[in-house]
Amino acid sequence: MKSTNLKRLAQELNLSISTVSRALNDSYEIAPETKARVKALAQLLNYEPNPYASSLRKQKSQTIGLILPEVANNFFSLAIDGIEEIARANDYHVLVYLTHESHSREAAIVQHLASGRADGILVSVASESPDFTHFDLLTERGIPTVFFDRVRDEETITKVTTDDSTSGYKATKHLIDAGCQRIAYLLVSDTLSIGLRRQQGYEDALRDAGLAYDPELVLLGHPDREENIILIRELLQKHPDIDGIFASVESLAMCSYEVCQELGRRIPEDVKVISFSNMAVASLLSPALTTITQPAYEMGREAARILFRSISKNKPVLPSQSMELQSQLVVRRSTQAS
Repeated sequence: MKSTNLKRLAQELNLSISTVSRALNDSYEIAPETKARVKALAQLLNYEPNPYASSLRKQKSQTIGLILPEVANNFFSLAIDGIEEIARANDYHVLVYLTHESHSREAAIVQHLASGRADGILVSVASESPDFTHFDLLTERGIPTVFFDRVRDEETITKVTTDDSTSGYKATKHLIDAGCQRIAYLLVSDTLSIGLRRQQGYEDALRDAGLAYDPELVLLGHPDREENIILIRELLQKHPDIDGIFASVESLAMCSYEVCQELGRRIPEDVKVISFSNMAVASLLSPALTTITQPAYEMGREAARILFRSISKNKPVLPSQSMELQSQLVVRRSTQAS
């Protein structure tokens, strides 16, 4: 079958290629009757526009870049779904780049995208990043950038986050209300704002309950799962009186389950566990895991909406467009009171 392009449509209708193109793009310069004729024939002949050629004419790549630390985490899978929904509605493609928690890789990806390969960037930063100066290049090049979940903790950026401090407080108070007196806090990074804000909520809840904050019960995790197993095992062996674990990310909760089983520490009888998590199987674990569940899909969708408003209007993103969404405490058996 002969492929249908603008030239063929123009020949069939005895119109110029530019007229056909403007008619398909609903230009005000073209009469409604002509638009109707062009669109009817395009549909009849199954015409599909060439996105690459179109983007060249508009000097747009029709692509956004999405920089993530990982995709194994269910949170990011859900966020991608929300981002994809908005991208499709805007006839855009999404290029996903994984940093694998590496600062150097993140900086290299930013350098790559700053060359004009994307019209805008969505970012959730790597846990290893000691600073975020590499993102300044995107600002210098005028490439709109929106951060979500793991963000630069600065007032000058545009970001979509959740109520991390409030949720950290809520998680810790839930453990205290369930009878816990010695609660360990496990964080994935001491540079990411999400971990530090959740820790602030943890400390505030301890203080309000009249419980002493013990820095030895705060464990800084590691990108490697096996290393986390070792760290959590050492923590529980050194502090056998720990009766509650608050994991700031689901991977640390899963390691905690494994270590508790290895050491014969029963959940929830001996140790109660709560975690930030969007795992679909949280309710299927033994015991079912109590979670602080983030609105991951909505976060991705709202971050993408902010970005595409900037792209479509050719205006910079603004810090005033930042959003904070609410997470939800979902109580299951892992924190059941004795």
